[in-house]
Amino acid sequence: MTGNLADRLRRLQGFVDRESTPELSGRLTRMVGLTLECVGCPMVVGDRCVIQGQGSGSVEAEVVGFEDDRVYLMPLTAIEGLRPGARVVPLAAASRVPVGPEMLGRVVNGSGEPLDGKGPLQVESRVALNGDIINPLDRAPVREVMDVGIRAINSLMTVGQGQRLGLFAGSGVGKSMLLGMMTRFTDADITVVGLIGERGREVKEFIEDILGEEGLARSVVVAAPADDSPLMRLRAAMLTTRIAEYYRDKGKRVLLLMDSLTRYAQAQREIALAVGEPPATKGYPPSVFAKLPQLVERTGNGRQGGGSITAFYTVLTEGDDQQDPIADAARAILDGHIVLSRRLAEEGHYPAIDVEASISRVMPQVTEPEHFSRAQRFKQVYSRYQQARDLISVGAYVKGSDSETDFAMTHIGNMTQFLKQGLNESAPLQDSIEQLLAVVPERRSPERRQSGVPVPSRGNE
Repeated sequence: MTGNLADRLRRLQGFVDRESTPELSGRLTRMVGLTLECVGCPMVVGDRCVIQGQGSGSVEAEVVGFEDDRVYLMPLTAIEGLRPGARVVPLAAASRVPVGPEMLGRVVNGSGEPLDGKGPLQVESRVALNGDIINPLDRAPVREVMDVGIRAINSLMTVGQGQRLGLFAGSGVGKSMLLGMMTRFTDADITVVGLIGERGREVKEFIEDILGEEGLARSVVVAAPADDSPLMRLRAAMLTTRIAEYYRDKGKRVLLLMDSLTRYAQAQREIALAVGEPPATKGYPPSVFAKLPQLVERTGNGRQGGGSITAFYTVLTEGDDQQDPIADAARAILDGHIVLSRRLAEEGHYPAIDVEASISRVMPQVTEPEHFSRAQRFKQVYSRYQQARDLISVGAYVKGSDSETDFAMTHIGNMTQFLKQGLNESAPLQDSIEQLLAVVPERRSPERRQSGVPVPSRGNE
Protein backbone atom coordinates (compact mmCIF):
# COMPACT_ATOMS: atom_id res chain seq x y z
CA MET A 1 0.00 0.00 0.00
CA THR A 2 2.80 2.40 0.92
CA GLY A 3 4.71 1.54 -2.27
CA ASN A 4 1.69 2.24 -4.44
CA LEU A 5 1.19 5.65 -2.78
CA ALA A 6 4.86 6.55 -3.32
CA ASP A 7 4.65 5.57 -6.97
CA ARG A 8 1.56 7.69 -7.45
CA LEU A 9 3.23 10.70 -5.81
CA ARG A 10 6.29 10.38 -8.06
CA ARG A 11 4.09 10.26 -11.15
CA LEU A 12 2.19 13.34 -10.05
CA GLN A 13 5.35 15.37 -9.40
CA GLY A 14 5.68 16.06 -13.11
CA PHE A 15 2.45 18.03 -13.07
CA VAL A 16 3.51 20.30 -10.19
CA ASP A 17 5.15 23.70 -10.89
CA ARG A 18 8.17 23.55 -8.60
CA GLU A 19 8.87 27.29 -9.12
CA SER A 20 5.51 28.36 -7.74
CA THR A 21 5.30 29.86 -4.28
CA PRO A 22 2.26 30.14 -2.09
CA GLU A 23 0.37 33.43 -2.33
CA LEU A 24 0.77 35.43 0.84
CA SER A 25 -1.92 37.85 1.91
CA GLY A 26 -2.84 39.86 4.95
CA ARG A 27 -5.96 41.47 6.27
CA LEU A 28 -7.07 45.03 6.88
CA THR A 29 -7.44 45.83 10.57
CA ARG A 30 -7.85 49.61 10.82
CA MET A 31 -8.62 52.68 8.76
CA VAL A 32 -8.23 56.24 10.06
CA GLY A 33 -8.35 59.09 7.56
CA LEU A 34 -6.02 58.18 4.72
CA THR A 35 -4.05 55.63 6.74
CA LEU A 36 -4.79 51.91 6.45
CA GLU A 37 -3.33 49.28 8.77
CA CYS A 38 -2.65 45.71 7.72
CA VAL A 39 -1.36 42.60 9.55
CA GLY A 40 -0.14 39.25 8.34
CA CYS A 41 1.40 40.43 5.08
CA PRO A 42 5.22 40.58 4.83
CA MET A 43 5.97 43.74 2.80
CA VAL A 44 8.64 46.41 2.85
CA VAL A 45 8.31 50.19 2.56
CA GLY A 46 7.58 51.08 -1.06
CA ASP A 47 5.81 47.82 -1.94
CA ARG A 48 2.37 48.06 -3.48
CA CYS A 49 -0.64 45.89 -2.81
CA VAL A 50 -4.33 45.49 -3.63
CA ILE A 51 -7.01 45.59 -0.96
CA GLN A 52 -10.01 43.61 -2.07
CA GLY A 53 -13.26 45.43 -1.34
CA GLN A 54 -16.86 44.35 -1.56
CA GLY A 55 -17.91 42.80 -4.83
CA SER A 56 -15.40 43.21 -7.64
CA GLY A 57 -14.02 46.53 -6.36
CA SER A 58 -10.47 46.91 -5.10
CA VAL A 59 -8.16 49.64 -3.85
CA GLU A 60 -4.48 49.87 -4.72
CA ALA A 61 -2.19 51.03 -1.90
CA GLU A 62 1.48 51.44 -1.06
CA VAL A 63 3.43 50.68 2.11
CA VAL A 64 4.56 53.91 3.77
CA GLY A 65 5.54 52.70 7.24
CA PHE A 66 5.22 49.99 9.88
CA GLU A 67 5.13 49.43 13.64
CA ASP A 68 5.73 46.01 15.20
CA ASP A 69 3.71 43.60 13.06
CA ARG A 70 1.43 46.32 11.64
CA VAL A 71 2.03 47.77 8.20
CA TYR A 72 0.81 51.27 7.31
CA LEU A 73 -0.68 51.67 3.84
CA MET A 74 -1.61 54.76 1.85
CA PRO A 75 -4.19 54.40 -0.96
CA LEU A 76 -3.32 55.39 -4.53
CA THR A 77 -6.97 55.57 -5.56
CA ALA A 78 -10.27 56.52 -3.94
CA ILE A 79 -11.23 54.44 -0.90
CA GLU A 80 -14.52 52.69 -1.60
CA GLY A 81 -16.09 49.42 -0.45
CA LEU A 82 -13.50 48.48 2.19
CA ARG A 83 -14.50 46.57 5.28
CA PRO A 84 -12.72 45.23 8.40
CA GLY A 85 -10.73 42.12 7.61
CA ALA A 86 -10.51 42.83 3.87
CA ARG A 87 -7.86 40.77 2.10
CA VAL A 88 -4.56 42.53 1.28
CA VAL A 89 -2.57 40.96 -1.59
CA PRO A 90 0.99 42.15 -2.48
CA LEU A 91 1.70 43.08 -6.08
CA ALA A 92 4.85 41.71 -7.70
CA ALA A 93 7.14 44.24 -9.44
CA ALA A 94 4.55 46.96 -8.96
CA SER A 95 7.14 49.68 -8.45
CA ARG A 96 8.39 49.49 -12.05
CA VAL A 97 7.25 52.25 -14.36
CA PRO A 98 7.13 52.57 -18.17
CA VAL A 99 9.82 54.48 -20.07
CA GLY A 100 10.72 54.73 -23.73
CA PRO A 101 10.61 56.93 -26.83
CA GLU A 102 6.99 55.88 -27.33
CA MET A 103 6.00 58.16 -24.45
CA LEU A 104 6.63 61.33 -26.47
CA GLY A 105 3.39 63.20 -27.02
CA ARG A 106 1.59 61.24 -24.29
CA VAL A 107 -0.06 62.30 -21.02
CA VAL A 108 0.13 59.82 -18.12
CA ASN A 109 -0.74 59.75 -14.44
CA GLY A 110 1.54 59.05 -11.49
CA SER A 111 1.44 55.29 -12.15
CA GLY A 112 2.38 55.69 -15.81
CA GLU A 113 -1.11 54.92 -17.09
CA PRO A 114 -2.29 57.00 -20.08
CA LEU A 115 -4.81 59.79 -19.50
CA ASP A 116 -5.06 61.08 -23.08
CA GLY A 117 -7.32 58.40 -24.57
CA LYS A 118 -4.75 57.45 -27.22
CA GLY A 119 -4.67 53.81 -26.25
CA PRO A 120 -2.33 51.76 -24.06
CA LEU A 121 1.38 52.52 -23.82
CA GLN A 122 3.64 50.15 -25.73
CA VAL A 123 7.05 50.97 -24.28
CA GLU A 124 10.43 49.34 -24.71
CA SER A 125 11.07 48.75 -21.02
CA ARG A 126 9.95 49.24 -17.44
CA VAL A 127 12.36 50.45 -14.81
CA ALA A 128 12.45 51.02 -11.07
CA LEU A 129 10.83 54.26 -9.94
CA ASN A 130 14.03 55.35 -8.16
CA GLY A 131 16.99 55.70 -10.50
CA ASP A 132 20.62 55.04 -9.67
CA ILE A 133 22.41 57.73 -7.70
CA ILE A 134 25.30 59.31 -9.61
CA ASN A 135 28.52 60.02 -7.75
CA PRO A 136 28.78 63.83 -7.66
CA LEU A 137 32.42 63.60 -8.77
CA ASP A 138 31.36 61.64 -11.86
CA ARG A 139 28.92 64.32 -13.04
CA ALA A 140 29.92 66.59 -15.90
CA PRO A 141 30.26 70.25 -14.81
CA VAL A 142 27.79 72.87 -16.04
CA ARG A 143 29.60 74.54 -18.94
CA GLU A 144 27.11 74.77 -21.83
CA VAL A 145 24.19 77.18 -22.22
CA MET A 146 20.57 76.02 -22.43
CA ASP A 147 18.37 78.20 -24.63
CA VAL A 148 14.91 78.45 -23.01
CA GLY A 149 13.48 80.94 -25.51
CA ILE A 150 12.72 83.64 -22.92
CA ARG A 151 14.57 86.92 -23.55
CA ALA A 152 14.90 88.04 -19.92
CA ILE A 153 16.18 84.63 -18.80
CA ASN A 154 18.52 84.03 -21.75
CA SER A 155 20.19 87.42 -21.37
CA LEU A 156 20.11 88.30 -17.66
CA MET A 157 19.81 84.90 -15.91
CA THR A 158 21.45 82.63 -18.46
CA VAL A 159 20.74 78.97 -17.77
CA GLY A 160 23.35 76.23 -18.09
CA GLN A 161 22.70 72.68 -19.23
CA GLY A 162 22.23 70.64 -16.07
CA GLN A 163 21.28 73.60 -13.90
CA ARG A 164 18.32 73.47 -11.49
CA LEU A 165 16.32 76.61 -10.88
CA GLY A 166 13.28 77.61 -8.89
CA LEU A 167 10.42 79.69 -10.26
CA PHE A 168 9.12 81.53 -7.17
CA ALA A 169 5.70 83.17 -7.35
CA GLY A 170 2.30 83.49 -5.78
CA SER A 171 -0.87 82.37 -7.50
CA GLY A 172 -2.02 83.99 -10.72
CA VAL A 173 1.17 85.75 -11.85
CA GLY A 174 1.90 83.69 -14.97
CA LYS A 175 3.93 80.64 -13.89
CA SER A 176 2.11 78.21 -16.17
CA MET A 177 2.27 80.62 -19.12
CA LEU A 178 6.04 80.96 -18.68
CA LEU A 179 6.51 77.18 -18.49
CA GLY A 180 4.42 76.73 -21.63
CA MET A 181 6.56 79.25 -23.51
CA MET A 182 9.69 77.34 -22.49
CA THR A 183 8.33 74.04 -23.80
CA ARG A 184 7.64 75.58 -27.21
CA PHE A 185 10.74 77.76 -27.60
CA THR A 186 13.55 75.78 -25.95
CA ASP A 187 16.29 74.09 -27.97
CA ALA A 188 16.29 71.05 -25.65
CA ASP A 189 15.87 67.65 -27.29
CA ILE A 190 13.11 66.48 -24.95
CA THR A 191 10.78 68.26 -22.52
CA VAL A 192 9.27 66.44 -19.54
CA VAL A 193 6.46 68.28 -17.74
CA GLY A 194 5.11 67.33 -14.31
CA LEU A 195 1.80 68.90 -13.29
CA ILE A 196 1.63 68.07 -9.60
CA GLY A 197 -1.40 69.04 -7.52
CA GLU A 198 -2.87 71.44 -10.09
CA ARG A 199 -6.59 71.93 -10.64
CA GLY A 200 -8.02 69.48 -13.17
CA ARG A 201 -9.18 72.34 -15.38
CA GLU A 202 -5.68 73.78 -15.50
CA VAL A 203 -4.21 70.45 -16.60
CA LYS A 204 -6.35 70.32 -19.73
CA GLU A 205 -5.87 74.02 -20.46
CA PHE A 206 -2.09 73.76 -20.08
CA ILE A 207 -1.91 70.83 -22.50
CA GLU A 208 -4.27 72.21 -25.15
CA ASP A 209 -3.88 76.00 -24.93
CA ILE A 210 -0.43 76.70 -23.47
CA LEU A 211 1.62 73.67 -24.53
CA GLY A 212 -0.17 73.15 -27.85
CA GLU A 213 0.39 70.42 -30.43
CA GLU A 214 3.88 71.69 -31.27
CA GLY A 215 5.05 71.56 -27.65
CA LEU A 216 3.32 68.25 -26.88
CA ALA A 217 4.90 66.50 -29.87
CA ARG A 218 8.33 66.50 -28.19
CA SER A 219 7.16 66.35 -24.59
CA VAL A 220 6.00 63.86 -22.01
CA VAL A 221 3.40 65.14 -19.53
CA VAL A 222 2.80 63.54 -16.13
CA ALA A 223 -0.34 64.86 -14.46
CA ALA A 224 -1.62 64.30 -10.92
CA PRO A 225 -4.47 66.78 -10.23
CA ALA A 226 -5.28 68.13 -6.80
CA ASP A 227 -8.03 65.54 -6.25
CA ASP A 228 -5.56 62.65 -6.60
CA SER A 229 -4.35 61.00 -3.42
CA PRO A 230 -1.19 62.48 -1.84
CA LEU A 231 0.68 59.30 -2.66
CA MET A 232 -0.25 59.57 -6.34
CA ARG A 233 0.95 63.19 -6.39
CA LEU A 234 4.20 62.09 -4.78
CA ARG A 235 4.66 59.31 -7.32
CA ALA A 236 3.88 61.67 -10.20
CA ALA A 237 6.80 63.91 -9.23
CA MET A 238 9.09 60.90 -8.94
CA LEU A 239 7.88 59.49 -12.28
CA THR A 240 8.49 62.84 -13.97
CA THR A 241 12.08 62.75 -12.74
CA ARG A 242 12.51 59.09 -13.69
CA ILE A 243 11.38 59.70 -17.28
CA ALA A 244 13.80 62.62 -17.53
CA GLU A 245 16.59 60.38 -16.19
CA TYR A 246 15.83 57.79 -18.87
CA TYR A 247 16.27 60.31 -21.68
CA ARG A 248 19.38 61.78 -20.03
CA ASP A 249 20.93 58.31 -19.93
CA LYS A 250 20.26 58.09 -23.67
CA GLY A 251 22.43 61.20 -24.18
CA LYS A 252 19.56 63.67 -24.64
CA ARG A 253 19.43 67.26 -23.44
CA VAL A 254 16.28 67.25 -21.31
CA LEU A 255 14.30 70.22 -20.00
CA LEU A 256 12.28 69.22 -16.94
CA LEU A 257 9.47 71.52 -15.81
CA MET A 258 7.69 70.66 -12.56
CA ASP A 259 4.67 72.61 -11.36
CA SER A 260 4.95 72.59 -8.48
CA LEU A 261 7.57 71.58 -5.92
CA THR A 262 5.35 73.01 -3.19
CA ARG A 263 2.53 70.56 -4.00
CA TYR A 264 5.06 67.74 -3.82
CA ALA A 265 6.10 68.90 -0.34
CA GLN A 266 2.47 69.22 0.74
CA ALA A 267 1.73 65.67 -0.43
CA GLN A 268 4.65 64.36 1.62
CA ARG A 269 3.40 66.38 4.59
CA GLU A 270 -0.04 64.75 4.35
CA ILE A 271 1.50 61.29 4.26
CA ALA A 272 3.94 61.94 7.11
CA LEU A 273 1.30 63.42 9.40
CA ALA A 274 -1.10 60.56 8.61
CA VAL A 275 1.40 57.93 9.81
CA GLY A 276 2.17 59.85 12.99
CA GLU A 277 5.30 61.89 12.23
CA PRO A 278 5.34 65.03 14.40
CA PRO A 279 5.21 68.44 12.65
CA ALA A 280 8.22 70.72 12.91
CA THR A 281 8.45 73.94 10.87
CA LYS A 282 5.03 75.52 10.26
CA GLY A 283 3.36 72.13 10.19
CA TYR A 284 5.92 70.45 7.92
CA PRO A 285 7.47 67.25 9.35
CA PRO A 286 11.24 66.72 9.02
CA SER A 287 10.79 64.10 6.27
CA VAL A 288 9.54 66.82 3.91
CA PHE A 289 12.86 68.64 4.05
CA ALA A 290 14.69 65.34 3.55
CA LYS A 291 12.60 64.45 0.49
CA LEU A 292 13.18 67.74 -1.35
CA PRO A 293 16.93 67.32 -1.99
CA GLN A 294 16.44 63.63 -2.76
CA LEU A 295 14.15 64.61 -5.63
CA VAL A 296 16.09 67.63 -6.87
CA GLU A 297 19.54 65.99 -6.76
CA ARG A 298 18.40 63.32 -9.23
CA THR A 299 18.39 65.96 -11.97
CA GLY A 300 21.42 67.78 -13.39
CA ASN A 301 24.18 66.58 -15.68
CA GLY A 302 24.92 62.92 -16.14
CA ARG A 303 28.35 61.36 -16.45
CA GLN A 304 31.00 62.87 -18.70
CA GLY A 305 29.90 62.64 -22.33
CA GLY A 306 26.29 61.87 -21.42
CA GLY A 307 23.08 63.86 -21.43
CA SER A 308 21.73 66.46 -19.05
CA ILE A 309 18.55 67.45 -17.20
CA THR A 310 17.96 71.17 -16.88
CA ALA A 311 15.16 71.56 -14.34
CA PHE A 312 12.74 74.33 -13.45
CA TYR A 313 10.65 73.84 -10.29
CA THR A 314 7.84 76.24 -9.50
CA VAL A 315 7.58 77.16 -5.84
CA LEU A 316 4.38 78.73 -4.51
CA THR A 317 4.97 81.55 -2.05
CA GLU A 318 1.91 81.97 0.15
CA GLY A 319 0.94 85.62 0.18
CA ASP A 320 4.09 86.30 -1.88
CA ASP A 321 6.13 85.48 1.23
CA GLN A 322 9.64 84.57 0.08
CA GLN A 323 10.44 83.23 3.58
CA ASP A 324 7.92 80.40 3.38
CA PRO A 325 9.70 77.27 4.73
CA ILE A 326 9.43 75.37 1.45
CA ALA A 327 10.57 78.40 -0.55
CA ASP A 328 13.48 78.90 1.81
CA ALA A 329 14.50 75.22 1.65
CA ALA A 330 14.18 75.13 -2.15
CA ARG A 331 16.27 78.27 -2.57
CA ALA A 332 19.09 76.62 -0.62
CA ILE A 333 19.25 73.45 -2.74
CA LEU A 334 18.72 74.98 -6.21
CA ASP A 335 21.26 76.61 -8.51
CA GLY A 336 19.33 79.84 -8.90
CA HIS A 337 15.90 81.36 -8.56
CA ILE A 338 13.61 83.39 -10.78
CA VAL A 339 11.04 85.48 -8.92
CA LEU A 340 7.77 86.54 -10.53
CA SER A 341 6.38 89.84 -9.26
CA ARG A 342 2.69 90.39 -8.63
CA ARG A 343 3.20 94.13 -9.08
CA LEU A 344 4.57 93.62 -12.58
CA ALA A 345 1.76 91.21 -13.44
CA GLU A 346 -0.82 93.76 -12.30
CA GLU A 347 0.84 96.34 -14.56
CA GLY A 348 0.47 94.01 -17.55
CA HIS A 349 4.19 93.29 -17.71
CA TYR A 350 4.67 89.68 -18.92
CA PRO A 351 6.59 87.62 -18.20
CA ALA A 352 6.50 89.26 -14.76
CA ILE A 353 10.14 88.48 -13.91
CA ASP A 354 11.65 90.56 -11.13
CA VAL A 355 15.19 90.90 -12.47
CA GLU A 356 16.44 92.47 -9.23
CA ALA A 357 15.41 89.50 -7.09
CA SER A 358 16.37 86.79 -9.62
CA ILE A 359 19.76 85.20 -10.17
CA SER A 360 21.42 82.31 -11.98
CA ARG A 361 24.32 80.97 -9.94
CA VAL A 362 26.08 79.34 -12.90
CA MET A 363 25.81 82.31 -15.29
CA PRO A 364 29.47 83.37 -14.85
CA GLN A 365 30.61 79.87 -15.93
CA VAL A 366 28.49 79.65 -19.10
CA THR A 367 28.65 83.18 -20.56
CA GLU A 368 31.25 85.33 -22.27
CA PRO A 369 32.79 88.13 -20.14
CA GLU A 370 31.19 90.88 -22.26
CA HIS A 371 27.75 89.31 -21.96
CA PHE A 372 28.05 88.86 -18.20
CA SER A 373 29.36 92.40 -17.72
CA ARG A 374 26.54 93.92 -19.74
CA ALA A 375 23.94 91.89 -17.83
CA GLN A 376 25.34 93.23 -14.56
CA ARG A 377 25.23 96.76 -15.97
CA PHE A 378 21.60 96.27 -17.02
CA LYS A 379 20.63 95.22 -13.50
CA GLN A 380 22.48 98.16 -11.95
CA VAL A 381 20.73 100.72 -14.13
CA TYR A 382 17.34 99.05 -13.73
CA SER A 383 17.75 98.89 -9.95
CA ARG A 384 18.77 102.55 -9.76
CA TYR A 385 15.56 103.58 -11.50
CA GLN A 386 13.45 101.40 -9.18
CA GLN A 387 15.05 103.07 -6.15
CA ALA A 388 14.11 106.52 -7.43
CA ARG A 389 10.78 105.49 -8.92
CA ASP A 390 8.57 106.96 -6.18
CA LEU A 391 10.41 110.29 -6.24
CA ILE A 392 10.18 110.45 -10.02
CA SER A 393 6.48 109.55 -10.13
CA VAL A 394 5.49 112.39 -7.75
CA GLY A 395 7.81 114.92 -9.40
CA ALA A 396 10.10 115.21 -6.39
CA TYR A 397 13.26 114.35 -8.30
CA VAL A 398 15.18 117.15 -10.02
CA LYS A 399 16.94 116.07 -13.19
CA GLY A 400 20.67 116.54 -12.82
CA SER A 401 20.75 115.66 -9.12
CA ASP A 402 22.33 112.27 -9.83
CA SER A 403 23.91 111.30 -13.14
CA GLU A 404 23.25 107.58 -12.67
CA THR A 405 19.56 108.18 -12.03
CA ASP A 406 19.41 110.50 -15.06
CA PHE A 407 20.99 107.74 -17.13
CA ALA A 408 18.44 105.23 -15.84
CA MET A 409 15.53 107.58 -16.64
CA THR A 410 16.81 107.92 -20.21
CA HIS A 411 17.00 104.18 -20.86
CA ILE A 412 14.23 102.72 -18.68
CA GLY A 413 11.69 102.73 -21.52
CA ASN A 414 13.83 100.56 -23.78
CA MET A 415 14.82 98.34 -20.86
CA THR A 416 11.22 97.71 -19.85
CA GLN A 417 10.26 96.91 -23.44
CA PHE A 418 13.24 94.55 -23.65
CA LEU A 419 11.96 92.57 -20.64
CA LYS A 420 8.46 92.10 -22.09
CA GLN A 421 7.69 89.19 -24.39
CA GLY A 422 4.52 88.01 -26.07
CA LEU A 423 3.08 84.55 -25.45
CA ASN A 424 3.80 83.47 -29.03
CA GLU A 425 7.07 85.38 -29.40
CA SER A 426 10.24 83.34 -29.40
CA ALA A 427 13.53 84.90 -28.24
CA PRO A 428 16.52 82.72 -29.24
CA LEU A 429 19.66 82.94 -27.14
CA GLN A 430 21.86 84.80 -29.61
CA ASP A 431 19.16 87.32 -30.46
CA SER A 432 18.57 87.93 -26.75
CA ILE A 433 22.27 88.66 -26.18
CA GLU A 434 22.48 91.01 -29.16
CA GLN A 435 19.42 92.94 -27.97
CA LEU A 436 20.91 93.17 -24.47
CA LEU A 437 24.13 94.68 -25.84
CA ALA A 438 22.10 97.23 -27.80
CA VAL A 439 19.53 98.25 -25.19
CA VAL A 440 21.89 99.85 -22.67
CA PRO A 441 25.51 101.05 -23.02
CA GLU A 442 28.12 99.33 -20.91
CA ARG A 443 29.19 102.52 -19.15
CA ARG A 444 27.24 105.61 -18.32
CA SER A 445 27.88 108.84 -20.18
CA PRO A 446 30.62 111.11 -18.78
CA GLU A 447 28.32 113.44 -16.88
CA ARG A 448 28.58 115.01 -13.46
CA ARG A 449 28.78 112.20 -10.91
CA GLN A 450 27.39 112.45 -7.44
CA SER A 451 27.23 109.75 -4.82
CA GLY A 452 24.29 109.18 -2.56
CA VAL A 453 20.54 108.96 -3.10
CA PRO A 454 18.59 111.18 -5.52
CA VAL A 455 18.05 114.70 -4.14
CA PRO A 456 14.40 115.76 -3.94
CA SER A 457 13.30 119.06 -5.37
CA ARG A 458 13.17 122.06 -3.01
CA GLY A 459 11.17 124.20 -5.37
CA ASN A 460 7.98 123.94 -3.29
CA GLU A 461 9.57 124.77 0.04
